[in-house]
Amino acid sequence: MPFRPDITNCNTFASTIKPNNTITMRTLVFISALLALTACSQIEPPARYSIEQFYNNTRITGGAFSEDETKLLVSSDETGIFNVFEINIEDGLRKQITTSETESFFAVDYVPGTGQILYAADKGGNELDHIYQLQEDGSSVDLTPAENEKAQFAGWSEDKQSMFYMSNKRDPRFFDLYKMSISDWKAEMIYQNDEGLDISDLSYDESIFILEKAITTTETKLFLFDRSSGKTTEISDVPGEYYGSGFSKDDRYFYYTTNVGREFRGLVQYEIATESKEVLYETEWDVMYSYLSENGKYRVIAINEDGKNNLIVKENNTGQVVDFPDVPDGDIVGVGISESENLMRLSIGTSKAPSNIYIYSFESGKLNKLTETLNPEINIDDLVSAEVVRFESFDGLEIPAIYYRPLTASGKVKIPALVWVHGGPGGQSRVGYFALIQYLVNHGYAVLAVNNRGSSGYGKTFYKMDDRNHGDKDLKDCIWGKKWLQTQDYIDAEKIGIIGGSYGGYMTMAAMAFAPEEFTVGVNLFGVTNWLRTLKSIPPYWESFRAALYDELGDPFTEDSVRLYEISPLFHAEHVIRPLMVLQGANDPRVLQVESDEIVEAVKKNGVPVEYIIFPDEGHGFMKKENEIKGYGQILEFLDKFLKGTGVVELKQAQ
Repeated sequence: MPFRPDITNCNTFASTIKPNNTITMRTLVFISALLALTACSQIEPPARYSIEQFYNNTRITGGAFSEDETKLLVSSDETGIFNVFEINIEDGLRKQITTSETESFFAVDYVPGTGQILYAADKGGNELDHIYQLQEDGSSVDLTPAENEKAQFAGWSEDKQSMFYMSNKRDPRFFDLYKMSISDWKAEMIYQNDEGLDISDLSYDESIFILEKAITTTETKLFLFDRSSGKTTEISDVPGEYYGSGFSKDDRYFYYTTNVGREFRGLVQYEIATESKEVLYETEWDVMYSYLSENGKYRVIAINEDGKNNLIVKENNTGQVVDFPDVPDGDIVGVGISESENLMRLSIGTSKAPSNIYIYSFESGKLNKLTETLNPEINIDDLVSAEVVRFESFDGLEIPAIYYRPLTASGKVKIPALVWVHGGPGGQSRVGYFALIQYLVNHGYAVLAVNNRGSSGYGKTFYKMDDRNHGDKDLKDCIWGKKWLQTQDYIDAEKIGIIGGSYGGYMTMAAMAFAPEEFTVGVNLFGVTNWLRTLKSIPPYWESFRAALYDELGDPFTEDSVRLYEISPLFHAEHVIRPLMVLQGANDPRVLQVESDEIVEAVKKNGVPVEYIIFPDEGHGFMKKENEIKGYGQILEFLDKFLKGTGVVELKQAQ
C-alpha cells in the first residue's frame, strides 16, 4: 500500500481529513490533547511543578521501521525543538540524527535500499513544508525546492524504487501527485489536479486513484479514476461522508469509511470488478481510519470512542483479533506494522504523560515500552487522570466534556476553574496529555474541556448542529459548561474563565464580546476575531475545501457577510469588560497576526487589562519549548492575578 495513515507521523497521507480537522503535528502538539481528570484523593497534597518542569517532558512522534527492523525513525523535541532521532528497538537507546536549532525537523522515512533518511520542515511555522533528503555524510538536499511550494510525502512505489509525494508547486490551490525516482531524484507528475480533488490513495499497480471532493463539511464525494481508460466511477451514490482507506494487495478491492445509512462512520469493502459493497466493520463510534499491513496479513481499525482511540488489529485469514496487552488510561494515537509483519509500533499516550512508543511482537505477544517521555522530576501521582463527563445545555441537549479536577479539590476550599474550547470548528477535545492543562490543574485550576455541538466524534447529527450558528448555540454550550462547574461544591462560582486556541480562541472572544458578564477572564490563543478577513485569506492550498468551509460558516463575498460581521468579536469589542490575554504566532497562515493586533488594540480602549504576547518564530500553534515556557507560564501569572487572586476584586470594584 503506497499510503499508510498514522496520526502521529508527519508523513501521514491525511487528505481524507478536512483541513479544520487535519491531524498535523502542529495541530497534534497544540490541539490534539484537550482532556480531563478523575477525582481522587491522596494523603499528602501534590507537589507543585514549574512551567519549565512541565515543558521538560519529551514529545516523540512518528516511528518508521528501518529495513532490518532494528531501529525506529522518530522526531523528538528533547533538544528544545523537534529533530530527527533513531531509537534502537533492542534497548531503547536514542541517537540524534539532525541538529537544527531554528526550525522543527520531522522524520518522514528511511529511503529504501540506502542509508539515507527523509525529513520534512517548514519555515517558522508557515506550513509550507518541504521534503529533505538527509545523506549519510550529514548534508541535506531539498527535494521539493520550489518557492512557496507545500509538499507532503505519500509513500513508496511497490518496487521501492520511487517516492510518491503531493505538491502544489504548479498551482498553489491544488495538490498534484508526483512520482520521484530515488536513483536520480527526478520527479514526474502522474496526476494533475485541475478540479480541486483530494487524492486519497493509489492502487499497487498505480492504475487507479481514489479521489475525494469536499461538498460540505458533512458531505464528500468519492471517485475511482482509472488512468489507462480515463474512466471515473463515482462511489458516493448516496450523500454523506466518504473517505478512502486503501486497496487490497491484489487491487481487487478498495476500502472506504462512510456514515451513509448510519450515524457513525463504518468501514466498507468495494469490489472493483463487480462494484459490490460489503460492510466490514461498524460500531456506535466513528472508524477514524483503517489499513492493511504490508502483505495483507493484518487489518488495523482505529475507533474514536468517546474522546479516545480504541484499536482493533485483526488477522485477516482467521478473523481473530490480536490480543495485545492493555496500557491503563492509554490512548493509542498511532500504529505502524513492520514490513515483515512481525512487529507493531504503538504510540500510546495517557492523560498523565505524553505519548510513549511501544513495540509489540506478534510472535511472543509481548509489549515493550521504548521511551519515557514524562520529565523524571515530576511524580506521575501528582498529575490527574482524565474523566469524561456530560451535562445538559440550555435546550436539554447532552454535551460531552473532558474534565480535570485538581487532586486537592474539596468542598472546604473553593477553587477557580476554566472552560476550555478546542480548535476547529469541528475539532474535538480528547482524552490524552497536554502539559499546559496539567500545569494549570497542578496549580489549582479545574479545567472542563467542552465538546460543544458541532464537535466531531459524536455522530453526524451532533456535528452539523453548529452550521451557520457559530457564536450562538455553541457558545451557549460553553456557558452551560460553566454552569455545570458552578454546581460542583468545590468550585468558586465567581471565578470561572474561558480559554481556547484557534476556533477555541474565537469562542473565547465571542464569550468576552457577546456574553461579557459570564466569564471572569479570557485567554485567546491565536483565535479568529474577524471572520470576514479570515475566510477571505485562508491559505491557497485549502482551495479544495473552500466551498465546504463557506457552506458551514458563510461566504464572505455574498450576503452572508452581514451575519459574519455580526458574529465577529472585533466589531463588538466595545462590550469586552473583563481581563484578556492573547497569544499569537507572527507566521500564522490561518489566523493572521493582524486578527490579534486589532482585537488587542480595540479592547485596550475599554480600559480593560490586556496582555499580549507575539512569537516572531511561530505559526498556528507553538512548537519551541522556550516559547511554550514563556507564553504558557505567563498564562498562569495572568490567571493568578485576575482569576484566582486580588486582581478580580480590584477589577470588580472599579466597574
